[in-house]
Amino acid sequence: MSSRRMSRAKAIKILDILEETYPQAKCELHFRTPFQLLVATMLSAQSTDRTVNRITESLFARYPDVESFLSLTQEQLEQEIREIGLYRNKAKNILAMCRELVTRFSGQVPASLEDLTSLPGVGRKTANVVLSNAFNIPALAVDTHVFRVSNRIGLAHSDRVDQTEEQLTALIPKNRWSKSHHLLIWHGRRTCTARKPRCEACSVMPYCEFFKKNIE
Repeated sequence: MSSRRMSRAKAIKILDILEETYPQAKCELHFRTPFQLLVATMLSAQSTDRTVNRITESLFARYPDVESFLSLTQEQLEQEIREIGLYRNKAKNILAMCRELVTRFSGQVPASLEDLTSLPGVGRKTANVVLSNAFNIPALAVDTHVFRVSNRIGLAHSDRVDQTEEQLTALIPKNRWSKSHHLLIWHGRRTCTARKPRCEACSVMPYCEFFKKNIE
């Protein structure tokens, strides 16, 4: 499987179809600033965007920026986000991240992958989400949906997230990285679901390696 590589022309055809299928595809986390997106993305790990948006609607209204977040103790932040999975560890990382922003970046969210991933609790996926959606810098974040869908369809062939990102960014034109991230997420949430993909409703079914393998 790993030796098989999809042609760029086929990949673009698949992305074109997905773009027709999901013309409204975009980031589903609510935010007003790069800082708010960074916090929301950190909160979204192993949680749904819907839950995160419900929590951050009131959280960001009262604590909109780095300085106001640093007025909270860890215990207070834990209470604010306790509906979200792993809330204790997330509260610890978010406050540590805020302190680093103030100490090292004058309270501003940096716009580079290296700087973002140097912050506590910020991995490559989170950094790429922020770069793409807050700064309009081409990036292709690989979350669970992108990983699953891209490997099912055949855009990537890897059981590792880092290799999947490398393969996708090598295959997909750079100017389509950010949009492709959203298209693959929307497809994964609405059609190519984890437990029972809705192949009969899939707009890219004729091009999908997973479907072809399962009907052989």
